[in-house]
Amino acid sequence: MEQDQLNYYRTLLKEKIDQLLNEAGKTVSGMTGGNENFPDLSDRASRESDRNFELRIRDRERKLIKKMNEALARIDDGTFGICEVCGDEISEKRLMARPVTTLCIKCKKAQEEIEKQRGE
Repeated sequence: MEQDQLNYYRTLLKEKIDQLLNEAGKTVSGMTGGNENFPDLSDRASRESDRNFELRIRDRERKLIKKMNEALARIDDGTFGICEVCGDEISEKRLMARPVTTLCIKCKKAQEEIEKQRGE
């Protein structure tokens, strides 16, 4: 992969990480902010449900940030855009859709087929 393409993905990944960290910061400050007191049990339950949902989203984002950092490391070590199973290049189209991917579309489909057969 050419250096300008690698720089593009590096910038894209870093910007996305910054966005996700910014959102996480807002979540933390929102949850540690005011001391809400809902006298109605339904309101309390609804707020708790909303908080749990938001925390699940943030946990997924945390995992995505980890994958993004791993992709940045692959950019640095020269393995970004190379399928870890077959060693072929991952298509530009696939990298644009999912820059954290480590599998080409052929290997990903094979992996999904195996998972489907196992019932995962």
